[in-house]
Amino acid sequence: MSDVFLTIPEIDRRIAVIRENLRELIEQATAFSGAADEERTSERISEQEEELERLTKQRDELVNQKP
Repeated sequence: MSDVFLTIPEIDRRIAVIRENLRELIEQATAFSGAADEERTSERISEQEEELERLTKQRDELVNQKP
Protein backbone atom coordinates (compact mmCIF):
# COMPACT_ATOMS: atom_id res chain seq x y z
CA MET A 1 0.00 0.00 0.00
CA SER A 2 1.37 3.38 -0.96
CA ASP A 3 1.77 6.00 1.76
CA VAL A 4 1.16 8.74 -0.82
CA PHE A 5 -2.63 8.49 -0.42
CA LEU A 6 -2.75 8.54 3.39
CA THR A 7 -4.63 11.31 5.11
CA ILE A 8 -3.24 13.12 8.13
CA PRO A 9 -5.56 11.21 10.52
CA GLU A 10 -4.39 7.92 8.96
CA ILE A 11 -0.77 8.93 9.39
CA ASP A 12 -1.50 9.97 12.98
CA ARG A 13 -3.07 6.55 13.63
CA ARG A 14 -0.04 4.78 12.15
CA ILE A 15 2.30 6.92 14.23
CA ALA A 16 0.31 6.01 17.33
CA VAL A 17 0.51 2.31 16.44
CA ILE A 18 4.25 2.53 15.84
CA ARG A 19 4.77 4.35 19.15
CA GLU A 20 2.77 1.66 20.93
CA ASN A 21 4.79 -1.06 19.19
CA LEU A 22 8.02 0.65 20.26
CA ARG A 23 6.77 0.91 23.84
CA GLU A 24 5.93 -2.79 23.87
CA LEU A 25 9.28 -3.72 22.34
CA ILE A 26 11.11 -1.69 24.98
CA GLU A 27 9.08 -3.40 27.71
CA GLN A 28 9.89 -6.80 26.22
CA ALA A 29 13.60 -5.96 26.12
CA THR A 30 13.41 -4.88 29.75
CA ALA A 31 11.56 -8.07 30.63
CA PHE A 32 14.23 -10.18 28.97
CA SER A 33 16.87 -8.31 30.91
CA GLY A 34 14.79 -8.85 34.05
CA ALA A 35 14.50 -12.54 33.25
CA ALA A 36 18.28 -12.83 33.35
CA ASP A 37 18.23 -11.08 36.72
CA GLU A 38 15.45 -13.38 37.85
CA GLU A 39 17.51 -16.40 36.81
CA ARG A 40 20.51 -15.15 38.79
CA THR A 41 18.25 -14.55 41.77
CA SER A 42 16.83 -18.05 41.43
CA GLU A 43 20.35 -19.50 41.30
CA ARG A 44 21.31 -17.54 44.40
CA ILE A 45 18.22 -18.81 46.24
CA SER A 46 19.12 -22.36 45.24
CA GLU A 47 22.67 -21.88 46.52
CA GLN A 48 21.35 -20.53 49.79
CA GLU A 49 18.92 -23.44 50.15
CA GLU A 50 21.78 -25.89 49.59
CA GLU A 51 23.90 -24.09 52.16
CA LEU A 52 21.01 -24.11 54.63
CA GLU A 53 20.56 -27.85 54.14
CA ARG A 54 24.28 -28.47 54.58
CA LEU A 55 24.43 -26.41 57.77
CA THR A 56 21.27 -28.02 59.14
CA LYS A 57 22.74 -31.48 58.61
CA GLN A 58 25.99 -30.39 60.19
CA ARG A 59 24.15 -28.98 63.20
CA ASP A 60 22.04 -32.15 63.54
CA GLU A 61 25.18 -34.30 63.49
CA LEU A 62 26.78 -32.20 66.23
CA VAL A 63 23.64 -32.34 68.37
CA ASN A 64 23.43 -36.10 67.99
CA GLN A 65 27.11 -36.58 68.97
CA LYS A 66 26.64 -35.09 72.42
CA PRO A 67 26.19 -37.67 75.22
